[in-house]
Amino acid sequence: MLITIVLLIFSIALIYFSCEYFINGIEWTGRRLGIAETAVGSILAAFGTALPESAVTLVAVAFGGETHKDIGVGAALGGPLVLSTIGYGIVGLTLILTRLRGGRSLAIVADGRKLSRDQTWFLLIFVFNLALGLVAFAIKPWLGIVFLAAYAVYFYKEMQAEGPVVASGELEPLKLRRHDANPALGWVLPQTVISIALIFLGSRIFVNQLEGLGVLLGIPPQLIALLLSPIATELPETMSAVIWVRQGKERLALANISGSMMIQAAVPSALGLFFTPWLFDGSLILAGCVTIVSVLGLVFAFRSNRISAPGLMASGLLYGVFLAGMFWLMGSG
Repeated sequence: MLITIVLLIFSIALIYFSCEYFINGIEWTGRRLGIAETAVGSILAAFGTALPESAVTLVAVAFGGETHKDIGVGAALGGPLVLSTIGYGIVGLTLILTRLRGGRSLAIVADGRKLSRDQTWFLLIFVFNLALGLVAFAIKPWLGIVFLAAYAVYFYKEMQAEGPVVASGELEPLKLRRHDANPALGWVLPQTVISIALIFLGSRIFVNQLEGLGVLLGIPPQLIALLLSPIATELPETMSAVIWVRQGKERLALANISGSMMIQAAVPSALGLFFTPWLFDGSLILAGCVTIVSVLGLVFAFRSNRISAPGLMASGLLYGVFLAGMFWLMGSG
């Protein structure tokens, strides 16, 4: 037990340290490649931070037994749930803590229209995803291609979108070249790739130790899949968002979460459709419904430009609703 706790603390520290280097490297990557600031958060950063979740799902559904397949499907549904509730909630909490100390307003200056569009796009894909989990038919596995195609369209539109590119003067020095005002791509890319690898390593250690702790405590695999694994694998997104908020870059933090949700709605779901029956029980349906409610609230807030730190923090409360529903399902079962 002691070794497990030590490894959990070590993996959290490793993920946070790696995220510091990753977001620094990804910002410089966007700068060197001339990519708009919003796409840096929604595409480049989201890809790196969503990698652990996608890898967990792939290994579980493609190479694991029935229990592991359940964990993979639970992770595919649990990822969007965690991001849409806890992820946004932690961003809101971090904003409150940082701004209260500086005596600043809790209102958020962000592109509400774009965030609303991203979350609406996610919602359409996710509702279709949830509907497929309620029915069985022969060609269902082939529909995984639709999810991958949907993300490909989103990726293309984001990368083609016009917007300001972060000026080098607005960036912190590249951590591997602190005294270089304009580091070459040959330094930027290695820092970014190595930090992604360390994030992946830290996430795998965290997930393995958390699952082992769950077994020691007698927690059923289904609960591990829905409650523990998603929280663990979404740590990179959450920590990256916290770091960006602390730096006063909440637009990048919000773009990272919305972009990661798009990946979660498409890639892990496609893998689940390819390798499992993709049929949901009550707990998975509950997770999907809570996610939809949370995203609907976010879409309304973003579209009406009523984005505030307390409003984002309130999204996190919906995870408590999910927990209550899970315990009710366990008690009634």
